[in-house]
Amino acid sequence: MKSLTILLSISKLEPTDYVGFTFFVGCMAMMAASAFFFLSLNQFDKKWRMSVLVSGLITFIAAVHYFYMRDYWASFNESPTFFRYVDWVLTVPLMCVEFYLILKVAGAKTNLLWKMIVLSIVMLVTGYIGEAVYKGSAAIWGLISGIAYFWIVYEIWLGEASKLAKNAGGHILSAHKILCWFVLVGWAIYPLGYMMGTSGWYNGFIPSGNIDVAYNIADAINKIGFGLVIFNLASKSQD
Repeated sequence: MKSLTILLSISKLEPTDYVGFTFFVGCMAMMAASAFFFLSLNQFDKKWRMSVLVSGLITFIAAVHYFYMRDYWASFNESPTFFRYVDWVLTVPLMCVEFYLILKVAGAKTNLLWKMIVLSIVMLVTGYIGEAVYKGSAAIWGLISGIAYFWIVYEIWLGEASKLAKNAGGHILSAHKILCWFVLVGWAIYPLGYMMGTSGWYNGFIPSGNIDVAYNIADAINKIGFGLVIFNLASKSQD
């Protein structure tokens, strides 16, 4: 019965349903990336296996949520806000953990780990509250979420994480810089999408509209890209 329900919901996707198409492609891309990361674990030293494992967990969690988001979209033709935030509240902190894991060899302490996790959770929880719970005060909750986001940006570009990466140098510094650009540029789609999906002072220059296609493409690039940077770092460190 469950399989039949899934097939029926998939059959509702129209050829011109580009949002549904990106949900489907996103699901398959995340699952393929997970298989790639998990199957490559044994080729790395122990100090890098955790980083690659976390990369696989990020894309695997996303693949499962995209499976449900795809069916939700096919059934209701609505943005799956709840499922998307559940995905983010699990995967984004793990992406922040990646900074700690690659900098651990340079002396990173657990305070950096918990700082990044707490900031990412604050960013996401306040974002969800503003977008789905207290929509009338979306600008205020968005401001709090934005402060947490820019705090993360500061930490990795100029703060403790940046200093550790510079001290480590070499492949670690190169990987850290690329991850920093992912956060600064790739993650920028999320606050933009938040403003498009809510009402606030920004409506004068940020139009409202469906942002799911951009979300889906950005998710795939950010999460798989993060993992590939870690994979590349672990591979080069084997030499």
